[in-house]
Amino acid sequence: MSASASATEAKPSSRIPKVPFWAQIVAGLVLGVLLGWIARSQDVSWLKETLIQVGGIFVQLLKLAVAPLVFFAILVSITNLRKVNNAARLAAQTLLWFMITSLVAVAIGITIGLLTNPGAGTGLTPADGKAPEGQGSWIDFLTGIIPTDVITPFTELNVLQIVFMAAVAGIAALQLGEKAQPILSLSESILELLQKALWWVIRLAPIGTAGLIGKAIVNYGWDLLGKYATFTADVYIGCALVLFGVYPLLLATVAKVNPLQFFKGAWPAIQLAFVSRSSVGTMPVTQKVTERLGVPKEYASFAVPFGATTKMDGCAAIYPALAAIFIAQIFDVQLGIKEYLLIAFVSVIGSAATAGLTGATVMLTLTLSTLGLPLEGVGLLMAIDPILDMIRTATNVAGQALVPVIVSAREKILDLTAYENASASPIDGPEDSREAEPKTAVAAAA
Repeated sequence: MSASASATEAKPSSRIPKVPFWAQIVAGLVLGVLLGWIARSQDVSWLKETLIQVGGIFVQLLKLAVAPLVFFAILVSITNLRKVNNAARLAAQTLLWFMITSLVAVAIGITIGLLTNPGAGTGLTPADGKAPEGQGSWIDFLTGIIPTDVITPFTELNVLQIVFMAAVAGIAALQLGEKAQPILSLSESILELLQKALWWVIRLAPIGTAGLIGKAIVNYGWDLLGKYATFTADVYIGCALVLFGVYPLLLATVAKVNPLQFFKGAWPAIQLAFVSRSSVGTMPVTQKVTERLGVPKEYASFAVPFGATTKMDGCAAIYPALAAIFIAQIFDVQLGIKEYLLIAFVSVIGSAATAGLTGATVMLTLTLSTLGLPLEGVGLLMAIDPILDMIRTATNVAGQALVPVIVSAREKILDLTAYENASASPIDGPEDSREAEPKTAVAAAA
């Protein structure tokens, strides 16, 4: 018996320690930089192609889940509001804080742009730019919300139209009541299935990181950063000010909770967003860390999917503000108070056009067309976009977790015990936070 016990005790020490997910991500980042540098400097064609394919496949796998995930997440999240007291008030508060934080973010972007003049001294000229293949306009934005049929939005990945159809279906299900329960049960099961499949893709993030970073270096090299040094620094500084300045201030003064605990709990989602460059792809992780921070599940399941398609402080506020100033300086166009107010307006109202996918080209073209700036300016920024998109998406996702925490704290439904005990440990799967559900359900009913 003692021999058996000693053998049992010896087993754990012989196991290979599990590498934390964040360490896997960092390793993928370092490996991608190294392989990308080797492929470019030594002109290793097979390595170049491998990095490009690996990065492309990872993004494609994320996009594969986007359309059905957004539809069922929005549908289920709207119907879940029936389980929460003061649902209309919570929805209104969520939208209000989305707008407030977007206004603050765009103000920071404009201020940094005016102080640093990112387009000056770059050596770039209007001839270096080219118009994008597609563009955003207010007419396209407004008329494009309503689809012409129910299939095309899914095949062409028009997230805004998918959100519209899901919202209509969710509101109709609420009106039908018990008659819609079979559809709701099926939708919840499909959503869980999609999230489970997406977790398998998320676990490939370290490999995807190596491919995406390596691909960026292979395609653009380090010399590109010289021309865009000020602009790149502005975007990162602007996002950092929002992420580590504005958000902690709101948590401390409005929500009256410890900001460090927020970052500790939200870290798995923020790091995945930085790598994947997709708010929608990160959405299952964002929702789980939000629940882990003490936000009632019924409310988090509404606020996070809604935020993943509309809440874009990085892509839709800081970035277009700085990009507009950068492009205006390259094309020698003077911007005045009216133009800066228009930038703020577009950032708050038009952020849904960004749709939580990698890149922010649609939002940028919408901003430029509103200001009357040349759309050829978009071509100036396409090469540097993957590097900028990492910090932009991390800021987006942090904001998508922040607002539910603020609203829950103000409405006295935040589980403070869960918040204070939230850890930075990785989310291992969709079922990770199920143990906390009874607690959050009580908080939601309070």
